[in-house]
Amino acid sequence: MAPSHVDTPAIDTTARAAETPDLPQPYVELGLADDEYARIKEILGRRPTEAELAMYSVMWSEHCSYKSSKKHLSYFGKTTTPEMREKMLAGIGENAGVVDVGDGWAVTFKVESHNHPSYVEPYQGAATGVGGIVRDILAMGARPLAVADPLRFGPADAPDTRRVLPGVVAGIAGYGNCLGLPNIGGEVVFDESYAGNPLVNALCVGAMRVEDLHLAHASGTGNKIILFGARTGLDGIGGVSVLASDTFSGDETAGGRKKLPSVQVGDPFTEKVLIECCLELFAKKLVVGIQDLGGAGLSCATSELAAAGDGGMYIDLDQVPLRAKNMTPAEILSSESQERMCAVVAPSDVDAFMAVCAKWDVIATEIGEVTDGDHLVITWRGETVVDVPPRTVAHQGPVYDRPYARPAGQDTVQANTTDSLARPSTPDELRDTLLKLVSSPNLASKEWVTQQYDRYVRGNTVLAQPADSGVIRIDESTGRGVAVATDCNSRFVYLDPYAGTQLALAEAYRNVATSGAMPVAVTNCLNFGSPRDPGVMWQFERAVHGLADGCAQLGVPVTGGNVSFYNQTGDTAILPTPVVGVLGVIDDVTRRIPTGIGNEAGETLLLLGETRDEFGGSAWAHVIHGHLGGLPPKVDLERERLLAEILVAGSRDGMISAAHDLSDGGLAQALVEMVLIGQCGARAILADDQDPFVQLFSESAGRVLVAVPRSEELRFTEMCDARGLPWRRAGVVDPEAGALEIQDVATFGLDELSTAWEGTLPALFD
Repeated sequence: MAPSHVDTPAIDTTARAAETPDLPQPYVELGLADDEYARIKEILGRRPTEAELAMYSVMWSEHCSYKSSKKHLSYFGKTTTPEMREKMLAGIGENAGVVDVGDGWAVTFKVESHNHPSYVEPYQGAATGVGGIVRDILAMGARPLAVADPLRFGPADAPDTRRVLPGVVAGIAGYGNCLGLPNIGGEVVFDESYAGNPLVNALCVGAMRVEDLHLAHASGTGNKIILFGARTGLDGIGGVSVLASDTFSGDETAGGRKKLPSVQVGDPFTEKVLIECCLELFAKKLVVGIQDLGGAGLSCATSELAAAGDGGMYIDLDQVPLRAKNMTPAEILSSESQERMCAVVAPSDVDAFMAVCAKWDVIATEIGEVTDGDHLVITWRGETVVDVPPRTVAHQGPVYDRPYARPAGQDTVQANTTDSLARPSTPDELRDTLLKLVSSPNLASKEWVTQQYDRYVRGNTVLAQPADSGVIRIDESTGRGVAVATDCNSRFVYLDPYAGTQLALAEAYRNVATSGAMPVAVTNCLNFGSPRDPGVMWQFERAVHGLADGCAQLGVPVTGGNVSFYNQTGDTAILPTPVVGVLGVIDDVTRRIPTGIGNEAGETLLLLGETRDEFGGSAWAHVIHGHLGGLPPKVDLERERLLAEILVAGSRDGMISAAHDLSDGGLAQALVEMVLIGQCGARAILADDQDPFVQLFSESAGRVLVAVPRSEELRFTEMCDARGLPWRRAGVVDPEAGALEIQDVATFGLDELSTAWEGTLPALFD
């Protein structure tokens, strides 16, 4: 269905489709299998028109229909208890999850992927990823407040990473900064497996009053369908079927442009105005239902609104404002042009709705209405080009029970432990190891990236990168705020998908608690290779069960998320990367806990939790030895819950002045980051009964390093003892030292550490 820009295209109507049942159609090129095409014909009782074929192909794509993952995702529902649902106002299946956070406030958040478009065209792929997730939040009735971006790239020194990373970062910055949304969190990770298939995940968080929640449904016969925002063009056609639901062959950028027509083009200034327009429409109660236009464009918006309503829908494509000539109905329906919304509006409110749009200079057009039938009917130039049951398009796509099996080599991978790797033992060796690790791309400062983002616009950012979690104030009168963190160590997931995913959950949960916020909800972005590979599907199934079981144990619901399959080049899949986002609530943001230590001499450093000899998948094994094998650290979710409760209590009662979780790089990395972020010296003390190497570089979970004022040390440690949380004194804050001294190991000047930690990315990408 190549676009025609010269001749007026012939109309493939439903009547013509019935008269020409054997007309060949390019369903394979559109991503449909033989049996899927046959099922469409069975549903319709005829072959589909070109427009219908376009709708089914994009809506039945992996990206939109979850056809390979739906069977496994149902496990989230089976493990979500009534108590977990209690605070959830909207969950899986909506544009974004919504939770009640108290005082009449609701918070909505979600993370989604824009991986393949960001490889093909890094700037626009990443920019429109931000724009799309912001509109998901807006569609729930909330004001978007902040964004975060978990990113994965190939090796930091690879030529293609130098092409992709700067463009992705510029796209995120260019779009988010223009919207005036602070970027408060995320990750930047490098690994060989992401070469040719970077992961660009985007998270947005927004807030609203509970009564302002909006859902996507088209109800009320006679209600009008209004398309508003940008005009519809040829960009993004096939984005969800050509890009997001297919495996890269490796030549997507050969010649520079192969799949570029599938990448959307964003305009953040149009979206900024659209946000304000929507919020005024919500405030004036002029919207019955609303849906953003992202993946699958009008095909998605119209079919999902109709499917969630109580009747049918009629759409006249002649009314859709276009920015390209001679677009076919299939192109109009499939276009993923950005900055568009579709609203259901009562007839009596249409004039007021249009007046608000005119005030904001937003193009708004009535394109149809809700009918009393049960079909979605779409016309173009007076002819019917679509006549379908909307649920068959939106919700009744194919569901596959893909074969899955533990890979034959998994036992070998797990048996390949770190026991044979040479460990540093002398002070000089330990010193050298620490400097190598803190200057490695994955552990080095990401300031080169984050300084391009506006982290403090609007003035409500309380914590942002490089803090453990981003914290944003949602109520200026009470100081109520929320924290968000995203995490995933894909090496851990590769070694054990079930435990590795629980470790990702535990780390994000811990990072939120480390800021002083109580974790309340989870979102996810499940990035995996091809679902046609039984080994990949085994990883996926184990990861979903690990996350669902972990959330049930912690009592935090999964409110929504995203599945991104086909993240591989040829036969080589990425490391399984189920990114977990956790949302926490803090009653008063003035009580938030910073990451860097302050300049209060004599404050005690306490290490909470237990350190074990656990190095499978660790940064030390990866950076120093290029090794990936063994088992990941043990996860104890009850300990994580206890740790969170103590951190929140310590924050509330003013007992903690700084805190940093221990994860990649272990205690050594946490010490370096705390002294550099706070620009304050410290003296660290290692325990006598354990190997200094294990103490410094183990990545055992469930640990946090806290700074406690001398006046609060007894009260805090008594609370830990009473609750059964292990702790030990790990050092003291020493502002006069100007250095990090690790007793009996080495002394590092702050300038020396700063050069090692902060110099890596600028040297690679400036």
